[in-house]
Amino acid sequence: MKIFRRPTLAGVDSDAALTEARRLLGRHIAQPARRAFLQRTLTLGGLSMLTGCSISDNAGVEAALGRISQFNDRVQGWIFDPNQLAPTYPESMITRPFPFNAYYGEDEIRQVDEASWRLDVTGLVADKRQWTLAELRAMPQHDQVTRHICVEGWSAIGKWGGVRFADFLARVGADTSARFVGFQCADDYHTSIDMPTALHPQTLLTLTYDGAPLPPRYGFPVKLRMPTKLGYKNPKHIQAIFVTNTNPGGYWEDQGYNWFGGS
Repeated sequence: MKIFRRPTLAGVDSDAALTEARRLLGRHIAQPARRAFLQRTLTLGGLSMLTGCSISDNAGVEAALGRISQFNDRVQGWIFDPNQLAPTYPESMITRPFPFNAYYGEDEIRQVDEASWRLDVTGLVADKRQWTLAELRAMPQHDQVTRHICVEGWSAIGKWGGVRFADFLARVGADTSARFVGFQCADDYHTSIDMPTALHPQTLLTLTYDGAPLPPRYGFPVKLRMPTKLGYKNPKHIQAIFVTNTNPGGYWEDQGYNWFGGS
């Protein structure tokens, strides 16, 4: 059996290069579990194959890591099947209590006033206006029991109800040939998704959890629920939606997480 060995990189201190690359990666990945996993799996051989840039150059390492992340996003986009449904489960399998997860603690959960809340819809849509919760509740509602998968390594099954996002986009006259849909939230979170995921039949603008109005800890008044995406792509406390051809990034995505975030 022939064993392939990576070529020696002239003029490069291997240990120093790996230490610096792991430091740079760790600075961009905020959550400990994901940071530790990526840092452990980062090798000099992997770095040397990234782009051909000098791995002794800090800016080059950061650029290479960014290009690998963008490549991963493109691959996930290519293989995403808008007709492939995520698994659904019986209500007997719902995780109770369903875990709370956010970039802040439970004592900082945002309390949104229903009476004054409005959903602002802008961008490449025909009907730019603000929506009330009553108007969203008046649209056809759908339920699903699906698994939420967190990038930290845990998962939980929950029952979500609300408006199919594809129906909502059709209602506001969204340009579905546009590339992205962005979200701004009352808890200062923001993220964005690709249009094929936005139109997926299991992507819900959720208003309820487990048959009751969506509680604040799960995103009242409106949360986007996508069983085809990792948890950080599912924004809570949504207060603005916009359709665009410019990638809006996101809270975690801007810190090094993959943008596509498929589960």
